[in-house]
Amino acid sequence: MQKILIAEDDPEIAMLERDYLEINGFSVDVTQSGQEALSLLLSTRYDLVLLDLMLPGCDGYNICREIRDKVDVPILMVTARTESADKIRGLGLGADDYIAKPFDPAELVARVKSHLSRYERLTSSGGRSTEPEKITVGDLTIYPQSWKVYKKDVELKLPNREFSLLKFLAENPNIVFSKEHLFESIWGYDYIGDSATVTVHIGRIREKIEDDPSHPTIIETVWGAGYRLNC
Repeated sequence: MQKILIAEDDPEIAMLERDYLEINGFSVDVTQSGQEALSLLLSTRYDLVLLDLMLPGCDGYNICREIRDKVDVPILMVTARTESADKIRGLGLGADDYIAKPFDPAELVARVKSHLSRYERLTSSGGRSTEPEKITVGDLTIYPQSWKVYKKDVELKLPNREFSLLKFLAENPNIVFSKEHLFESIWGYDYIGDSATVTVHIGRIREKIEDDPSHPTIIETVWGAGYRLNC
């Protein structure tokens, strides 16, 4: 049974989320404390987390920042704050999706299932034997079969979508892909979001792989067209 953590300071909303998820066959833990949520995520194996931004003790942004490079789990931010800046900040810290309150519980369950399904496809071992053992781009080495990336001799921690995006570009070097093409290839048609997500993830990847992220040389922006990995 897949296990989900709900970090939500509003008891009524938390219980609504829990009831709908349990009805759909999920095991659910609930906490109203940001600090407890952080502790649980670092000590317990969850398949997905529903994370409220405005938690007491430690807000959703800080939790996301703390766990993103330590725990590979889909993060869905649930919040009443719907400004674009808040959404971009959350995605930039590693959230996978953003659900605005009030929400339709059925839509929430649909998004949870979509993200879990997508995560399983991304991390499935099926078909990996046909992939190259490694891809080398300058001082960057990507191991598709083990989902590892090294810059020189230092392993870089990339969440599953960052890795998938980098791998896709590395497997198709020197080709310009639009944001829309990358979004459909990595997130899929069933993902509820938009291509701006690609820009955020490209920025996060650059911070890890580029010598100077403000002047990237590995993943280049081709203005008006998209992105290209230079090899």
